[in-house]
Amino acid sequence: MTRVWQWNRAVTVREVLEDLQQERSIAYTTVMTVMDNLHQKGWVRREVEGRAYRYTAVSTRAAYSAALMNDAWSKSDNPAAALVAFFGMMSSEQRESLEAAVRMVQGDPVPNATGQGAPATEADDTVRGDDSVLAEDSVPAVDDSVLAEDPVPHDDAVPDQDAVHGDHPAGGRTTSGR
Repeated sequence: MTRVWQWNRAVTVREVLEDLQQERSIAYTTVMTVMDNLHQKGWVRREVEGRAYRYTAVSTRAAYSAALMNDAWSKSDNPAAALVAFFGMMSSEQRESLEAAVRMVQGDPVPNATGQGAPATEADDTVRGDDSVLAEDSVPAVDDSVLAEDPVPHDDAVPDQDAVHGDHPAGGRTTSGR
């Protein structure tokens, strides 16, 4: 998912494979299995292009991170104490990002790079999960129907690299070799 989120475009198994092989040895079938599992779990959508699939993230990394935080917080028996503990773990940069996000939600001016405040409703005040403020049109579009679903992976949503591969667009099925 990291590669799909980083590139913010439709990717093929081959592209992900070649990028991962710069760091470690990995088989094409392993990457194909993971991408298929991500598709089956609803994390990516895919479209056939020639004899291959192109995979696109269904949600942004920021939405995923927010859902994880919300899920953890909602399970706390003392949400206020959980927030206090969480805030206590934050770095000063993270606290600044949180303060900027709260100002945006409240509609207060958020300082830009020059220190000037701009209304939080302007396009240049969109905060992403990587603690940066970006132009709204540079933030990936999110399918709202997906956000209504639970984007938090649960134990059954973690891709099993030894699972059976899905249908291959060129025809037939491939397996993990078992």
